[in-house]
Amino acid sequence: MVLSGGKTPRVIFRYLAMPVFAEHINWRAVHFFWGDERCVPPDHPDSNFRLAQENLLRPLAIPAENIHRIEGELSPSEAATRYNAGLQAFFNGELPRFDLIHLGMGEDGHTASLFPGTAALAETEAKVVANDVPQLKTTRITFTAPLINAAHAVEFFVIGSEKANVLREVLVGDQHCHYPSQMIHPSQGTLTWLVTADAAAQLPAELVQTAEPV
Repeated sequence: MVLSGGKTPRVIFRYLAMPVFAEHINWRAVHFFWGDERCVPPDHPDSNFRLAQENLLRPLAIPAENIHRIEGELSPSEAATRYNAGLQAFFNGELPRFDLIHLGMGEDGHTASLFPGTAALAETEAKVVANDVPQLKTTRITFTAPLINAAHAVEFFVIGSEKANVLREVLVGDQHCHYPSQMIHPSQGTLTWLVTADAAAQLPAELVQTAEPV
């Protein structure tokens, strides 16, 4: 399973850590990876790893050997190189194909750390890259679209009315990949969008399937 960062996952992680899921999922058999990471140490408040560790991995008592974090404390290029090598080792040199990748989407349509106008969007060979993000004045380590699209299943989680406009554009607007999220189309897997009612407010009614409150 590949985890994401940002604001949305905290809610999802706490939900997945609820005891009710332990009856159906052997969490200690699951290996956890990250689709992107900020260039910070693992104990930094901005760390995607720390977010998951505090809200999901530690509550579930996931074994350390099942946690495969991106080393954000290294230089961006070294962190990307080491993560690429780690993926190759874990998947025995074959194309990494994850069972499930969780993604979020920002108000600018970015996903993972694939931001509009950045070099990683044009990457077709590398699986993990250090991506300069000028609009944030930073560099992020991120999966590339080809790696995400190799997954068995990809799920987007989108929360908030502030994302309603861009979500409409991503799903029913011009499909010429104006937004990085539009690049995600698993070649041999499934793609599911899980969105709150306020985020889906501008979508055509025929696209929306309403779930019962939990």
